[in-house]
Amino acid sequence: MIRVAFMGTPSFAVPPLLALLASRHEVAAVFTQPDRPSGRGMRSAPGPAKAAALAAGVPVYQFERLRSREGYNVLRDARPDLCVTAAFGQILSPRLLSVPPLGTLNVHASLLPKYRGPAPVAWCVASGEAESGATIMWTDSGVDTGDIALSRAVAIGPLETAGALEARLSELGASLLIEALDLLERGELPRVPQDKARATRHPTLSRGDGAIDWKRPAREIARRVRGFNPWPVASATWKGAPIKIWLAAESAEPSAGAPGEVLRSDAGGLRVACGEGSIEVLELQAPNARRLPAAEFLRGKPIPVGERFEVT
Repeated sequence: MIRVAFMGTPSFAVPPLLALLASRHEVAAVFTQPDRPSGRGMRSAPGPAKAAALAAGVPVYQFERLRSREGYNVLRDARPDLCVTAAFGQILSPRLLSVPPLGTLNVHASLLPKYRGPAPVAWCVASGEAESGATIMWTDSGVDTGDIALSRAVAIGPLETAGALEARLSELGASLLIEALDLLERGELPRVPQDKARATRHPTLSRGDGAIDWKRPAREIARRVRGFNPWPVASATWKGAPIKIWLAAESAEPSAGAPGEVLRSDAGGLRVACGEGSIEVLELQAPNARRLPAAEFLRGKPIPVGERFEVT
């Protein structure tokens, strides 16, 4: 049995945490980011990993900076054999990494060394990759640069969003994590250095990344719509109003319109011209309204053929 200090905050961290709790290994403590305001009332609420830990009766600790003296002391006093991180949101200092004698493992949602960084799933989908996967990595002082312990690939569905893929990768990562701990206990967990020449890294997502540039090719726009769902969500502007576009696909029909021009708007859906080709808008949302399939949206808020979404 391995005594683990778990570090994670959002929903991605929950399946790995639950897998540890259900295993024969011991979760000594859970560290998460401090509670943040959320929802329309902006009330402070616990993150998903904290809620799961409290429900299981595991001690939870929250620090703005775990590397602070107090954070270090709490981690040291928990006496973990191993630390496990999953979307924790803080970089561990060498001093923190020195606490667990067995080291620190990270559950990462990409096939490292590709897609290092804080938003691997979103950028993987937005970049049009055919597959992704989960990696169990030995954490070092870099950002997603440590040796690879285990990894497994999965195919990305043709209309799969980043949110749906991340949920799948979280479950896959949870399964790999337990496999890794069992191998570690037997002294058989691999350490394979990453190939630096194959490494890729993308920036942190910002709200502005969701703005659709209709001059881009249709294939690229459709990928970004799926990659930025559920956040920051792709958006377009029509008659001065922001419209969220939750799901889209590249159209097989020929396009002769200007970028942003509505080519079809009827019970069959909404098709919009792009810099190259056109996209089928499948789900969209007006301000202060529900997210709807395109045909249903158009019944309540028609967008006539020939109109154009704003092009910057």
